[in-house]
Amino acid sequence: MRIGLMVGSDRERARADRLTGLLSDAVAAESAGFSSFWFPQVPGYLDALTAMALIGARTSRIELGTAVVPIQTRHPMILAQQALTTQSACGGRFTLGIGPSHDWIIKGQLGLSYDRPAALVRDHLDVLLAAFAGPGTVDVDNDAFAVHSPVDVTDATVPVLLAALGPTMLRIAGERAEGTILWMADQRAIGEHIAPRINNAAEAAGRARPRVVAGVPVAVCAPGEVDDARSHASEVLGHAHLSPNYVRLLEHGDAEDVGDTMAAGDEAAVLTCLRGYRDAGVTDLAARIVPIGADAAARQASRRRTADFLATLGDLGDL
Repeated sequence: MRIGLMVGSDRERARADRLTGLLSDAVAAESAGFSSFWFPQVPGYLDALTAMALIGARTSRIELGTAVVPIQTRHPMILAQQALTTQSACGGRFTLGIGPSHDWIIKGQLGLSYDRPAALVRDHLDVLLAAFAGPGTVDVDNDAFAVHSPVDVTDATVPVLLAALGPTMLRIAGERAEGTILWMADQRAIGEHIAPRINNAAEAAGRARPRVVAGVPVAVCAPGEVDDARSHASEVLGHAHLSPNYVRLLEHGDAEDVGDTMAAGDEAAVLTCLRGYRDAGVTDLAARIVPIGADAAARQASRRRTADFLATLGDLGDL
């Protein structure tokens, strides 16, 4: 299992510092030896693809990825242009994570349709994967799109990961994508639900074993701080009840919210938890560091302690 970092919106930074701070975070992650750096498309925050392109120009080794970009907000040809341009800026290190998002974002915030999200994913992938096949003309007619358009950005392609939580989406991810990128999935949900379904779908389609990239909150802390760390993670990163997709996913595991998926405690406890994710079938950890503390200085020290420990783990495959 490769060890990478996932970051999100940082409201403690002044708005003028958020982009430069994100770029610095990515450069620091590469310097520390992390294998990957993931950034989501957060409503109302920095644009993920623009940020990845800028990070790509400032790094040279680390894999960069979105986790994830909602498909309803961008026509697949426009998304393909953005992703291929980003791939050029990243020198072939960019991975596009996409997904159908959630009703409360797509319909509630943006006023767009959230009908038949799995069908839209299939139709979107028809166009996107055709555009990633190489320069030329994309000719796709399906229920959602009638595309007859040139693409001439780069000879490079873009690997696609799909946010897949339910059986249908996991089958699509196994059959058509390089794997899945997850959030709010605990070890049992991954080991008994996600990994078997996506692996079986890929095998039946004659594809290579897919990646299972798991976003997992992490906090290295004293044993007495674990409950507070889990509650804090659920408060700032969770609220599963708002998203029926997450509610259904949680039914496959033991967690009730994102805090229950967290690797928290001293170094030994965190390592044991991460080994559990590895053994469940996770190929790539996208660690979301959750700093704890009563003030900014304490939270900064907490973040540094967790990052420093994660950087020592390297590849968990032999641990």
